[in-house]
Amino acid sequence: MSNVADKFALYRGGMTKYAQQDFEGARADFEQALTIDPEFGDVHHSLAHVFDKLDEVDAALASARRAVELSPDEILAYTTLSVMCMRKGLITEAEDAKAKATQLQHEHDGAI
Repeated sequence: MSNVADKFALYRGGMTKYAQQDFEGARADFEQALTIDPEFGDVHHSLAHVFDKLDEVDAALASARRAVELSPDEILAYTTLSVMCMRKGLITEAEDAKAKATQLQHEHDGAI
């Protein structure tokens, strides 16, 4: 398998494990996918949710921030960042992320 196919296989595997509530398994798959492509924004986004489930709030926040950096037009990345900021008590940053998600949603709705 090519590296591209490998990273997507690991991503899908991680998503399956997440759905099965195997959060450690999902973490392992996602982290391995990042060794192939450290800039795979969807994986950083998914890792934020995994870390949240594992009560690793600082790691969840870091992953959510990285997902936004890599996917600045992704509405759900900003929504996740807002939630992770709320968990850390970073209210201003949470509100900013929510506002950006709302702005992107309005832009998306206007483009349809």
